[in-house]
Amino acid sequence: MRVARNILMALVFSMTCLVFAFPAAAETGAADYAFNLDESGMPALGIERSVVVVVSDIHLGMDDSYAEIRQNRAPLVDFLRKLRLVPNIRELVIAGDFMDEWFIPAGTDTYAGGTQVEFARKIAANNKEVVDAFNDIIRDGMTKVVYVPGNHDLLISTEAIQAVFPGMAEARDVRGLGAYSPDGLPEMVVEHGHRYNFFCAPDPISNRDTAPGSILPPGYFFTRIAALSVVEGKPRPATERPVVTPNTMGESQELAYIYWKTWEALMDQLPIREGFDEKIIRTNIDGFAEDYAMGDLLPRQAEPGGVIEANLFKGIQDTWDERQELNRVAVKIPVRDALVGAASSAETDDQARVQYFSNPASDKRIVVFGHTHESRMIPSATHRGDRAVYVNSGTWIDKNPTATMTFVAVAADGDKRHVGLFQYSREGAITELASETLDGFDAPGEGE
Repeated sequence: MRVARNILMALVFSMTCLVFAFPAAAETGAADYAFNLDESGMPALGIERSVVVVVSDIHLGMDDSYAEIRQNRAPLVDFLRKLRLVPNIRELVIAGDFMDEWFIPAGTDTYAGGTQVEFARKIAANNKEVVDAFNDIIRDGMTKVVYVPGNHDLLISTEAIQAVFPGMAEARDVRGLGAYSPDGLPEMVVEHGHRYNFFCAPDPISNRDTAPGSILPPGYFFTRIAALSVVEGKPRPATERPVVTPNTMGESQELAYIYWKTWEALMDQLPIREGFDEKIIRTNIDGFAEDYAMGDLLPRQAEPGGVIEANLFKGIQDTWDERQELNRVAVKIPVRDALVGAASSAETDDQARVQYFSNPASDKRIVVFGHTHESRMIPSATHRGDRAVYVNSGTWIDKNPTATMTFVAVAADGDKRHVGLFQYSREGAITELASETLDGFDAPGEGE
C-alpha cells in the first residue's frame, strides 16, 4: 500500500563513527548536540535521560521463506544492543507493524490451527536475537519501551505482546489503533498512520454478518495476495480478471468504481497465477472462517454498465464517515479523497498537517508516523504559527525502494526539541538524513 519514490538513495555514507548529529537551527545558535551510540551518550545533555527514539515497520515474520526482514535482523540486534548502553535514551517507541500478521501467503493458515499467542511465540522463535535485544532493554528498566499498533499487527492482542515482550508498555485507543505522546513531551505524538488510510484503517462495519466482531480492512486481504505474488515471483496471471465499467447510478456507484480501480491497480502490480474465482485465501482469523477468492474481494458487475457490488466489503464506500468516527479520526477525510489517495505515501504524510498542525483542537508540534516505509522529514507550522515538524520513521525491512533501517530521535533540552532522522548501516554506522530544531517549549515534565 505504498508508492515507491526515489528519495534519500543518493545520500553519501561518510560517517565512520556512531554519532547522531543534532545541529541546532540557525536562529537558535550553533549548539553541538552530538550523540554517540555508546556509553558517552549525548554529552551536551549530561546524564539526563531526555531522548526518545522511534522505530517502525520492522515486520517480524514467523517464516523466513516469506518474512520481509532477514538480512537486516543482525544490524537491528546490533543497533538495539548499542542503544541499550546510551545513558540519554528515555524511551524507545515502536510505531507499528512490529509482529507481522498480514504478510503471509494467501494459502497459509496463519495460526496453523493454534492461537494468536502461539503464533506470536513462533515469531519470537524465528527472531530470537531481536526479541532478546528488546527484552534486555525492557528488563533493565532504564529505558521505557512502548508499542503502538500498526495495520499489519492491528489484531495483535495485549496477551500476545506480553507473552513475548513482558513488561512492554502499550499505547492503544481504538482496537487496532494507538497514538502516543512520550512522557513529559505532550507536544509530540507517535502513530503508525493507518488510521487515515481507506484500505488499512480498522473496519468493524463492512463484514458484520460474515465475520462478527472483525475489524480487518480490505488491505489485509490484498496483503495476503501480495505475499503470495512475491513467493510466486510475480507471475503472469492464469486468467484475466473481469473488467468493471462505470455506470450512471449515482455517487455510491461512482465511488464503488473508484474502489475497483484501486484494487485493479494493486493487482496489476502484484499478480498471482491462481484464477480469479479460486478459493485461495485461507482465513480462520478475526471471525472469518471460510476460504476466499479474489472474486470475493474485487467489485464486479453482471453486465457492462450494471450495478457494481462485491461479496466482502460490500458497500464499504458508503460507511467511511462512520468508520472514521469509530476510529477517532479528528478531522474527517472525504471518502473520495481517501479512496483516490489510498496508495499515496504523500497523502499519509499530509495527514500529520491535517490532523495535528492545522487542527485548532491540537497542540502537537512534532508528529511521527510510520506505515509508508518512506522515511522523510517535512518542516511545517501549526495553526498558531509555531514551527512544527513531521517525520516518517521509515522501515527496517530488507528490500525497500527508498532508505531502509531508518529511525527518529527527539532530544529535549530545556525549551528546545531537536528532531533527527537517521539511517543505520549493516556496518554499524549512522547517517543523518535530516534534522530540525524547534524552540518555545516547556522543560520536559512541565506544563502538563
